[in-house]
Amino acid sequence: MSTHDSGPTLRDRLFVALQYAIPQHFLSRLVYRLTRSRTPGVKNALIKSFMRGFSPDMSDAVQPDPLAYASFNEFFTRPLRPGARPIDPNDSVLVSPVDGAISQIGRLDGSQIMQAKGHSYSLEALLDFRGAQAGWSSGFADGCFATLYLAPFNYHRIHMPLGGTLRAAWYVPGQLFSVNSVTAAAVPGLFARNERVVCVFEDGPRLFAMVLVGALFVGSMETVWHGEITPRSPREAMELPLDPTRAPLRLQKGEEMGRFNMGSTVILITAPDTIDWLSNMNGGGGVSVGQPLARLRGRMMAAHG
Repeated sequence: MSTHDSGPTLRDRLFVALQYAIPQHFLSRLVYRLTRSRTPGVKNALIKSFMRGFSPDMSDAVQPDPLAYASFNEFFTRPLRPGARPIDPNDSVLVSPVDGAISQIGRLDGSQIMQAKGHSYSLEALLDFRGAQAGWSSGFADGCFATLYLAPFNYHRIHMPLGGTLRAAWYVPGQLFSVNSVTAAAVPGLFARNERVVCVFEDGPRLFAMVLVGALFVGSMETVWHGEITPRSPREAMELPLDPTRAPLRLQKGEEMGRFNMGSTVILITAPDTIDWLSNMNGGGGVSVGQPLARLRGRMMAAHG
């Protein structure tokens, strides 16, 4: 990820302009089908090309041989060996839910979330659809947030930053812009414009949310409770059921809660007076699943949807 203090280059402007013009969802569906091909020649060619371009670390995977996977998507969402991502056991610590980089981190200014230098967007735009979830947005105002970007070479499963019970979940349709630093600096309200899945959790008085944001070629997002949520047709906003038959609604810190089939972004949001980010957590820094991000405050403020 890079910053452009002197302003966007011509190449950057063309890259962003092209994304407005192309059929984002159509291309993402093509990639969805291609990455699930089990034809050996197709899937091996995709995996070999990816290995050359991104050189992911396979040493911590359960199956370290890239070509042993039945499809590119199985390779991309590969599980890790037990213990490969130790989860900090301290009950007073919130941990990273993903491997990736911190795009932005800090406190909300009322309901405003920092996207990039000179750009912010509102909680209401990110979370609400048809006004149905306004109560949740008000509960997070003046809280804390971290925008965590997953690069293509990262591990793409998403884990719980704290223990919590799923209280609400919903799908919001949208566009599929790329979510890299160039696009974040150029597309207003990027994360509130892209397709996304919102999950809200409670742990006693603690309230937190994880927003899974889709992106170009990210044709599929899923959770352990709902399975594959996207792509979907028609693309209409909808609440997702709180059904414990697939997975318990209560998950412990570090347990898997979802995954990206191709890469994107997780926005972690906490209610006010809940956490303090660790002093070494800064924009641009890398994080790993289970790594401490913040300390929990002794006095928690409850919020209600």
